[in-house]
Amino acid sequence: MPKGLYEQILTDILNKKIEDLDKKYGHEKKSMDFEESSFELSLFLGKVIKKALDQITGSSTDKIRKQISISNKMIEFLSEKLEDKSFEGYKISSEADMLLSIYEKIEFQGKQNAKVPRPESPINQSSIFTGSSNIEPSLVSEWKKEIKSADRINLIVSFIKWSGVRLIIRELEEFTRGRENKLRIITTTYIGATQLKAIDKLSKLPNTEIKISYDTNRTRLHAKTYMFERDSGFGTAYIGSSNLSNVAISSGLEWNMKISEYENKEIFNKCIGTFETYWNDSEFKMYDPNQKEELKRAIQSAKISSNDFKKRIKKKLFEFDIKPYSFQKEILEELEAERIIHKRYKNLIVAATGTGKTVISAFDYKGFRKSKSKENRLLFVAHRQEILEQSIDCFKRVLKDENFGDLWVGNHRPEKGHADHLFISIQSFNSRSIHEMVEPDYFDFIIIDEFHHAAADSYQVILDYFTPKILLGLTATPERMDGKSIVDLYFDGYIAAEIRLREAINRKLLCPFQYFVVTDPIDLSNLTWSRGGYKIDDLEELYVAKKGKNRRARAILNATIDYVDNIKNVQGIGFCVSVKHAHFMADFFKNQGIPSIALDGTSPEDLRYSAKTKLNNKDINFIFVVDLYNEGIDIPDVNTVLFLRPTESLTIFLQQLGRGLRLSEGKDCLTVLDFVGQAHRNYNFSDKFRALVGKTRHSLKREIKKGFPHVPKGCFIEMEKQAQMYILENIRKAINNVTTIRSKIQKFPEITNLELTMENFLKYYGIEIWWLYKASSVKNKGWNRLCVQAGVRKEFKDKNPNERRIVKGIETLTLCNSRRFINFIIRCFDNISTIEDMDFSKEEILMLSMFHYTIWYKAPEKCGFKKYIDGLLRINENPVMKEELISVLKYQLTQIKFVDTELDLGFPCPLDLHCKYTTDQILAAMEYYNIKEKKSMREGVKYLEDRNCELLFVTLNKSEKDYSPSTMYHDYSINQKLFHWQSQSIISDHTPTGKRYVSNDDENYVPLLFVRKYKKEHGQTAPYYYLGPVKYKDHEGNKPINIIWELKHSMPPKLARESNKFTIT
Repeated sequence: MPKGLYEQILTDILNKKIEDLDKKYGHEKKSMDFEESSFELSLFLGKVIKKALDQITGSSTDKIRKQISISNKMIEFLSEKLEDKSFEGYKISSEADMLLSIYEKIEFQGKQNAKVPRPESPINQSSIFTGSSNIEPSLVSEWKKEIKSADRINLIVSFIKWSGVRLIIRELEEFTRGRENKLRIITTTYIGATQLKAIDKLSKLPNTEIKISYDTNRTRLHAKTYMFERDSGFGTAYIGSSNLSNVAISSGLEWNMKISEYENKEIFNKCIGTFETYWNDSEFKMYDPNQKEELKRAIQSAKISSNDFKKRIKKKLFEFDIKPYSFQKEILEELEAERIIHKRYKNLIVAATGTGKTVISAFDYKGFRKSKSKENRLLFVAHRQEILEQSIDCFKRVLKDENFGDLWVGNHRPEKGHADHLFISIQSFNSRSIHEMVEPDYFDFIIIDEFHHAAADSYQVILDYFTPKILLGLTATPERMDGKSIVDLYFDGYIAAEIRLREAINRKLLCPFQYFVVTDPIDLSNLTWSRGGYKIDDLEELYVAKKGKNRRARAILNATIDYVDNIKNVQGIGFCVSVKHAHFMADFFKNQGIPSIALDGTSPEDLRYSAKTKLNNKDINFIFVVDLYNEGIDIPDVNTVLFLRPTESLTIFLQQLGRGLRLSEGKDCLTVLDFVGQAHRNYNFSDKFRALVGKTRHSLKREIKKGFPHVPKGCFIEMEKQAQMYILENIRKAINNVTTIRSKIQKFPEITNLELTMENFLKYYGIEIWWLYKASSVKNKGWNRLCVQAGVRKEFKDKNPNERRIVKGIETLTLCNSRRFINFIIRCFDNISTIEDMDFSKEEILMLSMFHYTIWYKAPEKCGFKKYIDGLLRINENPVMKEELISVLKYQLTQIKFVDTELDLGFPCPLDLHCKYTTDQILAAMEYYNIKEKKSMREGVKYLEDRNCELLFVTLNKSEKDYSPSTMYHDYSINQKLFHWQSQSIISDHTPTGKRYVSNDDENYVPLLFVRKYKKEHGQTAPYYYLGPVKYKDHEGNKPINIIWELKHSMPPKLARESNKFTIT
């Protein structure tokens, strides 16, 4: 057997070949995935059957007859084994005919109408069009026939030209005259390539809708896909490089893959599902022929170069309505939770420059104003006039009020008596002593941009004097220049919300990066580690003073030349360990013919400004700086960043990286060179690379070994071999296993001067609570067991019967986020001495049942309990476990970042909207489990007849694989209100169950939707998000039925993004 990759079912033949392999070869195998087994087996059997049928000989007629006979015997065998006679209907007729079409017979002027025209290429097989064969039919001729035979057409293309439209316009005119036919088109105005005449002509066709992205500065849509849906199940989709223009579809060297729905249903469904997601995305606006002038302006604007365009519309930065992106909605939701749930009214948002912090603040203020009966006074403080001008314009658009707010900066002054909504520079604020004119509570809502400047005396008056209802800080850099954190000083140690690097890059708010980890020849493993880092003097001596300094500098120079495309085009920043190091590197690069300069915190303002100008003009290629200057440089054109020293602070690392992530005309990506050598055992590589990758379900170690498959869109990380070995070894030693966690617990009071509590420990080390349980062993699980093993707590085993069962239940509660449920259980334990005398409501009794099945798993009577409260009383006999349980519940309350809602379903139900619940908790809440019995439930659907309620349990990623095309496109959100769901394969719309799904006749029928991303979460069975009641909207197909449910309550932005497998990124 040839060496290489396989993905093949093992057979007797293959096993024999593997046994006969030379001993120098090994092989890798895995168990078949349960969710993919039917797909894998049918794919394999299809090939086996084809091979067998090909071996049948005889005349053409005789050969087909024998092939049919064998095929029918296989169908008979399946029918018999499955005990399903309906399979007999799949037997092939002896005539060996192929059905080609069904058409309506209509006579006109004595002639019968023509049959349905069909493409020359098959519609039951996929094929590719390359324009390189005389035999291959032309793309235009195929599309004409595809149009004539389709029931619905969906086109998604970057741009549309009249030269392309006119080639198929007659067919489209004929198609759209059909009453039930529908044509939908998505396109953009990007670079002004779309032509007004083409859009105008198409928009006038009946049964036609067009949606357009008017974003003239950037586009996320480069797709060119033409979908032809057919009710027969033989739809086709052309995916490739052709926009709708004459050159692209008739004479250009374009490649287009034709996908057959019959052969590749999963891929076809993904195309349709992705189109539906884009169609429902707010970026694409419905076009109306009356909007011709607006479209004309957008196309013309897109043709102007970006810089000229910005100058011309500087005062109209928000020409269209501003709507928050999904991740901005998430932040607004988190701000709401901070105030409503946690009662914290000083809130900090951390996000890189250019990611829309001002937009978020405007929507936050809009929500605050809506919740109050009177006009609420606003103070917006920034340090630059340009920021204030853009900010007030943003607020006007968000609030839809052209008269909102007054500027007080430069030559701008508010009119007398107009200071209720003030956008003011910090300089103007202090020079005019605004605080002396008003009372401390005059402003209800204060926003301070670039909050890291709060250390300056100029900001202290605002922070000390005013007492607003809300203080909102915006910053990209939560660490001040003196190294202290504004989070602890002004926001009680809490960051309200952060815009993640991954989201910002995926949304093209920041530039993508290509990150190269280069082997550093300098060994740092034996340096002194003090107060959380290396000593600056030690690093400086290695980098600047010792004999090896030139060797390292030469290695940095050579790597830079190797990795950048042209050193003369570099506009770079090198981050150094000290002033001496910065000057050394600048001198070394200059001496090698690469113009460079060094700057530090003591550099005069005019030198900083001139350096920025020179870098922009490429008169110099590098500015070498030290940490004190992280925030000072703001040069969007920076296209290269060099990390020339280890950075212990994740915040500073992201600050430094952010210097190069600003968007700029002509900058495709940021090149990053990170020089990594052997590090001290206490140095942490994990946080840095986890921040680059973002949150995934896999370990960082796996990400590195697999070549970082989950980086943000357009990004790339590559490690040189030796550097990768250093990093993997460091991560292996630093990983939070039992040994490292025990060690951290043991040294915690000494290192932190804090009391050793679970909450303090988790917060200080940034460890998620589930790690405490996942890292510990089955026999010694949980916080208190770890403390015993660390020697900071006495052994408690004899006093704690049922410890293992209780701690397993506590581990389950680390995934719980239901505020009502958690508070109720805490209240029960607070009143445990009188619990038997307490009167419980129906919903509280159901919560007791939920808690019982969370901890004890079996029905109460099977555990020897007569009542649900007996389980709580048993836990109360275990004081250490009781203490740990309550600690976990209280900690979970602090982690809630959304506002839940109680729903009225017409019957008692303790489940709250958007909270997470396990299957046991849900079935207990619905009384499917009770005091006597825990009934079994194996399927993903449960109909509760007594409540006329359907429980729909959805696992989005059914396979354990991250990417499984055969299973992952069955269930997904289309937007925050619509959800696509596939029934069980045996259900059709004429069965009682199917009729219940697809009918809105029964007003008392309550289907409830529960969704989770994976089957497992942190090693446990994953809970479901409760999305509440849904209503039937549409469906297609049978066995299974594909249903679109409409949610009564919009799903949270985060879950909508995660559950939408076709999300625009």
